[in-house]
Amino acid sequence: MSNIALPVASFSPLYQQIKSMILASLQASEWLPGEAIPSEIELATRYAVSQGTVRKAIDELAAENLLVRRQGKGTFVATHQEDDWQYRFLRLEPDSGEKIHLKNQFLSCKSIDASDFVARLLKLKQGESVLQIDRIQTFAGKPVVFEEIWLPESRFAGLNLEALNIWPGPMYAFYESQYATHMVRAEEKIKAIAADSILGSHLHVAQGAPLLSVERVAFTYGNKPVEIRYARYDTIDQHYVNKLN
Repeated sequence: MSNIALPVASFSPLYQQIKSMILASLQASEWLPGEAIPSEIELATRYAVSQGTVRKAIDELAAENLLVRRQGKGTFVATHQEDDWQYRFLRLEPDSGEKIHLKNQFLSCKSIDASDFVARLLKLKQGESVLQIDRIQTFAGKPVVFEEIWLPESRFAGLNLEALNIWPGPMYAFYESQYATHMVRAEEKIKAIAADSILGSHLHVAQGAPLLSVERVAFTYGNKPVEIRYARYDTIDQHYVNKLN
């Protein structure tokens, strides 16, 4: 592969320019989730910079969980399909200390017009078509999460309830595998709420029982929002964990 020229006039550090170029290749699906990227030496040759400059760019991308270094094997594009990454954005842990493995029960998947709320968060036009998915997640046979999910239908065309029920793993892995959409980060808003009769029915709790409400927006490359999740957690036997650095 021929060398790629850097911009003639740029005021950002050289490693940041290399980082941006690697990100552009990730966004263009040159290297897919789970695949190895070229070695530091190969990238240094490609971009006509030092190996140290490439290493610094990769270090930042690894710190942002976009790339994963594996000693003796190389550097790989992060993927939600690996066991250690399947629940990367899930902060719910059982009080028992068990490793959480949620099972999905999809209730519905339908096309609707985006509300003001959904359009604003997904940066769509009001009334643009979105998919709304309702699901319950169970742990050890007990329902612990009820979620409403919204996706831009233009990106997830053809997605239906049957396809969701057939898929055996987490939804982010499904997006990667079936729709070439890799979730790279998420933002959450959390507050305490009381269960109404509908939530009580879904989660098998009494009306008025305390629940944790979590509103999440997930983003793909280019800081593009592509999913909203409005989840309600029953935390009677679980807790929310956030590790701060």
